[in-house]
Amino acid sequence: MKCFYFTKDDEEGGTLSSRESKVSWVRSLSIASSSVDTRKSRSDLDSESRDFTDSFEFYEFLTQRRGKDLRVFSFSELKMATKGFSRGLMIGEGGFGCVYKGVVSAPCSDLKMEVAVKRLNRHGFQGHKEWINEVNFLGVVKHPNLVKLIGYCAEDDERGMQRLLVYELMRNKSLEDHLLARSVVPLSWTLRLKIAQDAARGLAYLHEEMDFQLIFRDFKPSNILLDEDFIAKLSDFGLARQGPAAGLTHVSTSVVGTVGYAAPEYVQTGRLTAKSDVWSFGVVLYELITGRRVLERNLPRAEQKLLEWVRPYVSDTKKFHFILDPRLEGHDCIKSAQQLASLANKCLSKNARSRPRMSEVVDMLGSIITDAEAVPEPLKEAEDVNEEVDIKEEGREEVESGKPESNNQKWGFDFKEMVSFRNKSISKLDWRNWTAGLVKTS
Repeated sequence: MKCFYFTKDDEEGGTLSSRESKVSWVRSLSIASSSVDTRKSRSDLDSESRDFTDSFEFYEFLTQRRGKDLRVFSFSELKMATKGFSRGLMIGEGGFGCVYKGVVSAPCSDLKMEVAVKRLNRHGFQGHKEWINEVNFLGVVKHPNLVKLIGYCAEDDERGMQRLLVYELMRNKSLEDHLLARSVVPLSWTLRLKIAQDAARGLAYLHEEMDFQLIFRDFKPSNILLDEDFIAKLSDFGLARQGPAAGLTHVSTSVVGTVGYAAPEYVQTGRLTAKSDVWSFGVVLYELITGRRVLERNLPRAEQKLLEWVRPYVSDTKKFHFILDPRLEGHDCIKSAQQLASLANKCLSKNARSRPRMSEVVDMLGSIITDAEAVPEPLKEAEDVNEEVDIKEEGREEVESGKPESNNQKWGFDFKEMVSFRNKSISKLDWRNWTAGLVKTS
Protein backbone atom coordinates (compact mmCIF):
# COMPACT_ATOMS: atom_id res chain seq x y z
CA MET A 1 0.00 0.00 0.00
CA LYS A 2 1.34 3.40 -0.97
CA CYS A 3 1.33 6.36 1.34
CA PHE A 4 -0.29 9.68 0.42
CA TYR A 5 -1.07 13.12 1.77
CA PHE A 6 -3.79 12.81 4.34
CA THR A 7 -5.29 14.92 7.12
CA LYS A 8 -7.66 13.93 9.87
CA ASP A 9 -10.33 16.33 8.58
CA ASP A 10 -10.11 14.87 5.10
CA GLU A 11 -11.55 11.64 6.48
CA GLU A 12 -14.59 13.53 7.74
CA GLY A 13 -15.13 15.39 4.51
CA GLY A 14 -13.80 18.69 5.87
CA THR A 15 -11.23 20.88 4.13
CA LEU A 16 -8.16 22.46 5.67
CA SER A 17 -5.72 24.86 4.13
CA SER A 18 -2.01 24.09 4.32
CA ARG A 19 -1.74 26.92 6.86
CA GLU A 20 -4.06 25.07 9.27
CA SER A 21 -2.94 21.53 8.57
CA LYS A 22 -0.57 20.04 11.15
CA VAL A 23 -0.83 16.30 10.53
CA SER A 24 -0.23 14.81 7.12
CA TRP A 25 0.68 11.56 5.46
CA VAL A 26 3.21 11.30 2.68
CA ARG A 27 3.90 8.74 0.10
CA SER A 28 6.35 6.04 1.18
CA LEU A 29 9.98 7.18 0.94
CA SER A 30 9.06 10.86 0.78
CA ILE A 31 9.40 14.02 2.85
CA ALA A 32 6.55 15.61 4.79
CA SER A 33 7.08 19.29 4.16
CA SER A 34 3.96 20.90 2.73
CA SER A 35 1.85 19.92 5.74
CA VAL A 36 3.76 21.91 8.36
CA ASP A 37 2.05 24.94 9.92
CA THR A 38 3.42 27.88 7.93
CA ARG A 39 2.88 30.26 10.82
CA LYS A 40 5.73 28.67 12.74
CA SER A 41 9.15 30.19 12.78
CA ARG A 42 11.99 28.80 10.70
CA SER A 43 13.64 27.38 13.81
CA ASP A 44 10.44 25.50 14.67
CA LEU A 45 10.34 23.99 11.19
CA ASP A 46 13.97 22.96 11.43
CA SER A 47 13.44 21.27 14.80
CA GLU A 48 10.48 19.29 13.47
CA SER A 49 12.10 18.19 10.23
CA ARG A 50 15.50 17.28 11.64
CA ASP A 51 16.62 13.86 10.54
CA PHE A 52 18.64 11.45 12.61
CA THR A 53 21.67 12.21 10.44
CA ASP A 54 21.51 15.93 11.21
CA SER A 55 23.62 15.45 14.32
CA PHE A 56 27.20 16.19 13.25
CA GLU A 57 28.73 13.62 15.58
CA PHE A 58 26.25 10.96 14.50
CA TYR A 59 26.80 11.76 10.83
CA GLU A 60 30.55 11.43 11.29
CA PHE A 61 30.05 8.09 13.04
CA LEU A 62 28.01 6.77 10.13
CA THR A 63 30.43 8.13 7.53
CA GLN A 64 33.41 6.40 9.10
CA ARG A 65 31.60 3.10 9.42
CA ARG A 66 29.96 2.87 6.00
CA GLY A 67 33.09 3.70 4.01
CA LYS A 68 34.56 0.31 4.82
CA ASP A 69 31.63 -1.78 3.62
CA LEU A 70 29.80 -0.13 0.72
CA ARG A 71 30.82 -0.29 -2.91
CA VAL A 72 30.59 2.81 -5.08
CA PHE A 73 29.14 1.96 -8.50
CA SER A 74 29.27 4.11 -11.61
CA PHE A 75 26.03 4.93 -13.37
CA SER A 76 27.21 3.28 -16.57
CA GLU A 77 28.00 0.09 -14.64
CA LEU A 78 24.50 -0.12 -13.19
CA LYS A 79 22.91 0.81 -16.50
CA MET A 80 24.70 -2.11 -18.11
CA ALA A 81 23.80 -4.40 -15.19
CA THR A 82 20.09 -3.73 -15.75
CA LYS A 83 20.23 -3.70 -19.57
CA GLY A 84 19.50 -0.02 -19.73
CA PHE A 85 16.95 -0.20 -16.92
CA SER A 86 14.78 -2.48 -19.00
CA ARG A 87 11.13 -2.63 -17.98
CA GLY A 88 11.37 -6.38 -18.44
CA LEU A 89 13.74 -6.45 -15.46
CA MET A 90 11.65 -4.16 -13.26
CA ILE A 91 10.65 -6.00 -10.08
CA GLY A 92 9.07 -3.19 -8.06
CA GLU A 93 7.98 0.43 -7.98
CA GLY A 94 7.45 2.84 -5.08
CA GLY A 95 7.65 6.44 -4.02
CA PHE A 96 11.43 6.38 -4.31
CA GLY A 97 11.43 5.12 -7.88
CA CYS A 98 11.72 1.80 -9.70
CA VAL A 99 13.61 -1.33 -8.64
CA TYR A 100 15.32 -3.50 -11.25
CA LYS A 101 16.94 -6.91 -11.22
CA GLY A 102 20.58 -6.71 -12.31
CA VAL A 103 23.87 -8.60 -12.48
CA VAL A 104 27.14 -7.12 -11.21
CA SER A 105 30.61 -8.52 -10.62
CA ALA A 106 31.22 -9.98 -7.18
CA PRO A 107 33.93 -8.21 -5.13
CA CYS A 108 37.43 -9.65 -5.48
CA SER A 109 36.18 -12.28 -7.91
CA ASP A 110 35.40 -12.92 -11.55
CA LEU A 111 32.01 -14.31 -10.58
CA LYS A 112 28.72 -12.50 -11.13
CA MET A 113 25.96 -11.94 -8.61
CA GLU A 114 22.34 -10.91 -8.94
CA VAL A 115 21.27 -7.72 -7.19
CA ALA A 116 18.31 -5.38 -6.87
CA VAL A 117 18.98 -1.84 -8.16
CA LYS A 118 16.74 0.95 -6.89
CA ARG A 119 16.81 4.12 -8.98
CA LEU A 120 15.62 7.48 -7.66
CA ASN A 121 13.02 9.08 -9.88
CA ARG A 122 14.92 12.03 -11.40
CA HIS A 123 11.71 13.78 -12.42
CA GLY A 124 10.25 13.86 -8.90
CA PHE A 125 11.11 16.05 -5.93
CA GLN A 126 10.80 13.26 -3.35
CA GLY A 127 13.34 10.67 -2.29
CA HIS A 128 16.74 12.37 -2.10
CA LYS A 129 16.68 12.70 1.68
CA GLU A 130 15.51 9.11 2.01
CA TRP A 131 18.32 7.99 -0.31
CA ILE A 132 20.81 9.64 2.06
CA ASN A 133 19.16 7.97 5.06
CA GLU A 134 19.41 4.53 3.48
CA VAL A 135 23.07 4.94 2.57
CA ASN A 136 23.96 6.28 6.00
CA PHE A 137 22.03 3.69 7.95
CA LEU A 138 22.22 0.45 5.94
CA GLY A 139 25.92 1.01 5.38
CA VAL A 140 26.43 0.64 9.12
CA VAL A 141 24.10 -2.07 10.40
CA LYS A 142 24.51 -5.80 9.97
CA HIS A 143 21.74 -8.19 10.91
CA PRO A 144 20.28 -11.31 9.24
CA ASN A 145 16.78 -9.79 9.34
CA LEU A 146 17.69 -6.48 7.69
CA VAL A 147 18.17 -6.30 3.94
CA LYS A 148 21.82 -5.89 2.96
CA LEU A 149 22.90 -2.76 1.10
CA ILE A 150 25.78 -3.64 -1.23
CA GLY A 151 26.56 -0.19 -2.61
CA TYR A 152 25.32 3.01 -4.16
CA CYS A 153 25.77 5.40 -7.06
CA ALA A 154 25.79 9.21 -6.85
CA GLU A 155 26.65 11.03 -10.07
CA ASP A 156 25.69 14.46 -11.39
CA ASP A 157 26.08 15.26 -15.08
CA GLU A 158 24.27 16.96 -17.93
CA ARG A 159 21.49 14.42 -17.64
CA GLY A 160 20.79 15.49 -14.08
CA MET A 161 21.15 13.85 -10.69
CA GLN A 162 21.60 10.08 -10.63
CA ARG A 163 20.98 8.43 -7.25
CA LEU A 164 20.85 4.63 -7.05
CA LEU A 165 21.06 1.94 -4.36
CA VAL A 166 22.22 -1.65 -4.86
CA TYR A 167 20.81 -4.35 -2.55
CA GLU A 168 21.04 -8.10 -2.21
CA LEU A 169 18.34 -9.70 -4.36
CA MET A 170 15.38 -11.05 -2.37
CA ARG A 171 14.10 -13.78 -4.65
CA ASN A 172 10.72 -14.33 -3.02
CA LYS A 173 9.76 -10.64 -3.17
CA SER A 174 7.72 -9.20 -0.30
CA LEU A 175 5.28 -10.51 2.28
CA GLU A 176 2.63 -8.38 0.57
CA ASP A 177 3.14 -10.27 -2.69
CA HIS A 178 2.42 -13.60 -1.00
CA LEU A 179 -0.11 -12.62 1.63
CA LEU A 180 -2.23 -9.86 0.12
CA ALA A 181 -1.78 -10.28 -3.63
CA ARG A 182 -3.53 -13.66 -3.68
CA SER A 183 -0.55 -15.67 -4.87
CA VAL A 184 -1.15 -19.13 -6.33
CA VAL A 185 0.54 -20.91 -3.42
CA PRO A 186 -0.61 -19.42 -0.09
CA LEU A 187 1.78 -19.12 2.83
CA SER A 188 1.39 -21.94 5.35
CA TRP A 189 0.54 -21.05 8.93
CA THR A 190 3.93 -22.15 10.28
CA LEU A 191 5.71 -20.05 7.67
CA ARG A 192 3.59 -17.01 8.56
CA LEU A 193 4.63 -17.37 12.20
CA LYS A 194 8.32 -17.65 11.30
CA ILE A 195 8.13 -14.61 9.03
CA ALA A 196 6.55 -12.66 11.88
CA GLN A 197 9.33 -13.74 14.22
CA ASP A 198 12.03 -12.77 11.70
CA ALA A 199 10.49 -9.32 11.29
CA ALA A 200 10.21 -8.96 15.07
CA ARG A 201 13.92 -9.79 15.43
CA GLY A 202 14.74 -7.06 12.93
CA LEU A 203 12.74 -4.47 14.86
CA ALA A 204 14.18 -5.65 18.19
CA TYR A 205 17.66 -5.10 16.79
CA LEU A 206 16.78 -1.56 15.70
CA HIS A 207 15.16 -0.68 19.01
CA GLU A 208 17.34 -2.40 21.59
CA GLU A 209 20.58 -3.88 20.29
CA MET A 210 22.47 -1.07 18.54
CA ASP A 211 24.63 1.78 19.82
CA PHE A 212 21.71 4.08 18.98
CA GLN A 213 17.98 3.40 18.81
CA LEU A 214 16.31 3.55 15.43
CA ILE A 215 12.54 3.78 14.87
CA PHE A 216 11.51 2.24 11.55
CA ARG A 217 8.32 4.33 11.08
CA ASP A 218 7.03 2.47 8.01
CA PHE A 219 6.57 -1.18 9.04
CA LYS A 220 4.17 -2.95 6.65
CA PRO A 221 4.07 -6.13 4.51
CA SER A 222 5.57 -4.49 1.41
CA ASN A 223 8.67 -3.59 3.45
CA ILE A 224 9.18 -7.17 4.65
CA LEU A 225 11.19 -8.94 1.95
CA LEU A 226 11.73 -12.72 1.67
CA ASP A 227 14.89 -14.45 0.46
CA GLU A 228 15.09 -17.82 -1.29
CA ASP A 229 14.61 -19.61 2.05
CA PHE A 230 11.70 -17.33 3.04
CA ILE A 231 13.79 -15.63 5.71
CA ALA A 232 12.20 -12.22 6.29
CA LYS A 233 14.26 -9.01 6.15
CA LEU A 234 13.18 -5.42 6.71
CA SER A 235 13.77 -2.99 3.85
CA ASP A 236 13.21 0.70 2.97
CA PHE A 237 14.74 2.74 5.78
CA GLY A 238 14.13 6.10 4.15
CA LEU A 239 11.66 7.19 6.84
CA ALA A 240 13.62 5.79 9.80
CA ARG A 241 14.42 8.15 12.65
CA GLN A 242 16.86 8.08 15.50
CA GLY A 243 15.07 7.44 18.80
CA PRO A 244 14.87 9.95 21.66
CA ALA A 245 18.09 11.01 23.36
CA ALA A 246 18.88 9.92 26.90
CA GLY A 247 16.42 11.41 29.37
CA LEU A 248 13.74 12.09 26.75
CA THR A 249 10.60 10.06 26.22
CA HIS A 250 9.88 10.76 22.56
CA VAL A 251 10.91 12.51 19.37
CA SER A 252 8.68 15.32 18.06
CA THR A 253 8.46 15.08 14.30
CA SER A 254 6.14 15.48 11.34
CA VAL A 255 3.84 12.50 10.81
CA VAL A 256 4.83 10.29 7.89
CA GLY A 257 4.20 6.68 7.01
CA THR A 258 1.38 4.61 5.57
CA VAL A 259 -2.29 5.05 6.41
CA GLY A 260 -3.53 2.33 8.75
CA TYR A 261 -0.18 1.29 10.18
CA ALA A 262 0.86 4.28 12.32
CA ALA A 263 0.09 4.39 16.03
CA PRO A 264 -2.79 6.71 16.99
CA GLU A 265 -0.76 8.72 19.53
CA TYR A 266 1.85 9.43 16.84
CA VAL A 267 -0.82 10.56 14.36
CA GLN A 268 -2.51 12.81 16.89
CA THR A 269 0.54 14.41 18.53
CA GLY A 270 3.57 13.83 16.30
CA ARG A 271 5.35 12.27 19.29
CA LEU A 272 7.34 9.31 18.01
CA THR A 273 8.61 6.38 20.13
CA ALA A 274 9.68 2.81 19.48
CA LYS A 275 6.23 1.73 20.64
CA SER A 276 4.89 3.25 17.41
CA ASP A 277 6.63 0.42 15.54
CA VAL A 278 5.10 -2.07 17.99
CA TRP A 279 1.62 -0.85 17.03
CA SER A 280 2.44 -1.31 13.33
CA PHE A 281 3.65 -4.82 14.09
CA GLY A 282 0.31 -5.64 15.73
CA VAL A 283 -1.52 -4.52 12.59
CA VAL A 284 0.62 -6.81 10.42
CA LEU A 285 -0.08 -9.75 12.77
CA TYR A 286 -3.80 -9.36 12.03
CA GLU A 287 -3.01 -9.26 8.32
CA LEU A 288 -1.18 -12.59 8.75
CA ILE A 289 -4.19 -14.06 10.55
CA THR A 290 -6.87 -12.83 8.16
CA GLY A 291 -5.05 -12.53 4.83
CA ARG A 292 -6.64 -9.07 4.43
CA ARG A 293 -5.24 -5.56 4.04
CA VAL A 294 -5.51 -3.08 6.88
CA LEU A 295 -7.72 -0.96 4.59
CA GLU A 296 -9.70 -2.54 1.77
CA ARG A 297 -12.21 -0.33 -0.04
CA ASN A 298 -13.57 -3.18 -2.19
CA LEU A 299 -15.15 -4.96 0.78
CA PRO A 300 -18.51 -4.16 2.42
CA ARG A 301 -18.35 -1.01 4.49
CA ALA A 302 -18.36 -2.88 7.83
CA GLU A 303 -15.31 -4.90 6.75
CA GLN A 304 -13.15 -2.21 5.12
CA LYS A 305 -11.13 -1.35 8.24
CA LEU A 306 -9.41 -4.50 9.41
CA LEU A 307 -9.02 -3.66 13.11
CA GLU A 308 -12.67 -2.69 13.44
CA TRP A 309 -13.88 -5.78 11.59
CA VAL A 310 -11.96 -8.33 13.70
CA ARG A 311 -12.83 -6.77 17.09
CA PRO A 312 -16.12 -8.63 17.80
CA TYR A 313 -14.73 -11.99 16.67
CA VAL A 314 -11.45 -12.04 18.60
CA SER A 315 -13.03 -12.37 22.05
CA ASP A 316 -15.52 -15.05 20.94
CA THR A 317 -13.84 -18.43 20.52
CA LYS A 318 -16.89 -19.82 18.69
CA LYS A 319 -16.75 -17.09 16.05
CA PHE A 320 -12.99 -16.63 15.75
CA HIS A 321 -12.78 -18.92 12.71
CA PHE A 322 -14.81 -16.38 10.70
CA ILE A 323 -11.77 -14.03 10.52
CA LEU A 324 -9.19 -16.72 9.75
CA ASP A 325 -7.72 -16.58 6.24
CA PRO A 326 -9.87 -19.03 4.20
CA ARG A 327 -6.75 -20.19 2.38
CA LEU A 328 -5.68 -21.86 5.66
CA GLU A 329 -8.63 -24.27 5.46
CA GLY A 330 -7.49 -27.71 6.49
CA HIS A 331 -4.71 -26.40 8.71
CA ASP A 332 -5.25 -27.07 12.40
CA CYS A 333 -4.23 -23.58 13.50
CA ILE A 334 -7.23 -22.08 15.30
CA LYS A 335 -5.61 -22.28 18.74
CA SER A 336 -2.32 -20.90 17.42
CA ALA A 337 -4.12 -18.09 15.56
CA GLN A 338 -5.96 -17.15 18.76
CA GLN A 339 -2.62 -16.94 20.58
CA LEU A 340 -1.28 -14.71 17.81
CA ALA A 341 -4.37 -12.51 18.02
CA SER A 342 -3.81 -12.17 21.77
CA LEU A 343 -0.24 -11.00 21.08
CA ALA A 344 -1.51 -8.59 18.42
CA ASN A 345 -3.91 -7.09 20.96
CA LYS A 346 -1.01 -6.45 23.35
CA CYS A 347 0.86 -4.64 20.56
CA LEU A 348 -2.27 -2.60 19.77
CA SER A 349 -2.84 -1.37 23.31
CA LYS A 350 -4.07 2.24 23.33
CA ASN A 351 -1.61 2.99 26.12
CA ALA A 352 1.77 2.94 24.39
CA ARG A 353 3.58 2.12 27.64
CA SER A 354 1.53 -1.06 28.00
CA ARG A 355 2.75 -2.43 24.68
CA PRO A 356 5.54 -5.02 24.91
CA ARG A 357 9.08 -4.36 23.76
CA MET A 358 10.01 -6.09 20.53
CA SER A 359 12.43 -8.42 22.31
CA GLU A 360 9.47 -9.60 24.40
CA VAL A 361 7.43 -10.04 21.22
CA VAL A 362 10.19 -12.26 19.79
CA ASP A 363 10.03 -14.50 22.88
CA MET A 364 6.23 -14.72 22.78
CA LEU A 365 6.30 -15.63 19.10
CA GLY A 366 8.85 -18.33 19.90
CA SER A 367 6.41 -19.88 22.37
CA ILE A 368 3.56 -19.73 19.86
CA ILE A 369 5.72 -21.40 17.20
CA THR A 370 6.78 -24.13 19.64
CA ASP A 371 3.15 -24.87 20.49
CA ALA A 372 2.16 -24.88 16.82
CA GLU A 373 4.90 -27.36 15.92
CA ALA A 374 4.25 -29.67 18.88
CA VAL A 375 2.78 -33.08 18.00
CA PRO A 376 -0.55 -33.77 19.82
CA GLU A 377 -0.23 -36.29 22.66
CA PRO A 378 -2.75 -38.83 21.25
CA LEU A 379 -0.78 -38.92 18.01
CA LYS A 380 2.48 -39.43 19.91
CA GLU A 381 0.95 -42.40 21.77
CA ALA A 382 -0.23 -43.97 18.54
CA GLU A 383 3.25 -43.57 17.01
CA ASP A 384 4.82 -45.22 20.08
CA VAL A 385 2.45 -48.19 19.82
CA ASN A 386 3.16 -48.65 16.13
CA GLU A 387 6.90 -48.52 16.77
CA GLU A 388 6.55 -51.18 19.49
CA VAL A 389 4.62 -53.47 17.15
CA ASP A 390 7.21 -53.04 14.40
CA ILE A 391 9.98 -54.14 16.79
CA LYS A 392 8.06 -57.26 17.86
CA GLU A 393 7.26 -58.19 14.25
CA GLU A 394 10.91 -57.81 13.33
CA GLY A 395 11.88 -60.17 16.16
CA ARG A 396 9.37 -62.75 15.10
CA GLU A 397 10.63 -62.69 11.51
CA GLU A 398 14.21 -63.29 12.65
CA VAL A 399 13.17 -66.28 14.78
CA GLU A 400 11.07 -67.78 11.99
CA SER A 401 13.91 -67.42 9.48
CA GLY A 402 16.22 -69.46 11.73
CA LYS A 403 18.76 -66.75 12.36
CA PRO A 404 21.07 -67.50 15.30
CA GLU A 405 20.53 -65.61 18.52
CA SER A 406 23.20 -63.24 19.80
CA ASN A 407 23.95 -62.53 23.45
CA ASN A 408 21.35 -65.10 24.51
CA GLN A 409 18.63 -62.81 23.14
CA LYS A 410 15.19 -64.19 23.76
CA TRP A 411 12.20 -63.35 21.68
CA GLY A 412 8.77 -64.13 23.02
CA PHE A 413 5.23 -63.20 22.32
CA ASP A 414 3.75 -62.14 25.59
CA PHE A 415 0.02 -62.74 25.73
CA LYS A 416 -0.58 -59.83 28.13
CA GLU A 417 1.26 -57.42 25.84
CA MET A 418 -0.79 -58.68 22.91
CA VAL A 419 -4.00 -58.04 24.80
CA SER A 420 -2.76 -54.59 25.84
CA PHE A 421 -1.89 -53.68 22.27
CA ARG A 422 -5.24 -54.94 20.95
CA ASN A 423 -7.07 -52.90 23.55
CA LYS A 424 -5.15 -49.78 22.57
CA SER A 425 -5.58 -50.20 18.86
CA ILE A 426 -9.19 -51.44 18.56
CA SER A 427 -10.55 -50.80 22.06
CA LYS A 428 -11.33 -54.51 22.61
CA LEU A 429 -9.83 -57.92 21.96
CA ASP A 430 -10.99 -59.37 18.67
CA TRP A 431 -10.53 -63.16 19.04
CA ARG A 432 -11.67 -63.84 15.48
CA ASN A 433 -8.72 -61.94 13.99
CA TRP A 434 -6.12 -63.22 16.44
CA THR A 435 -3.62 -65.88 15.38
CA ALA A 436 -0.92 -67.35 17.55
CA GLY A 437 2.63 -66.42 16.84
CA LEU A 438 5.70 -68.60 17.22
CA VAL A 439 6.75 -68.77 20.87
CA LYS A 440 10.34 -69.57 21.76
CA THR A 441 11.06 -70.81 25.27
CA SER A 442 14.35 -71.24 27.05
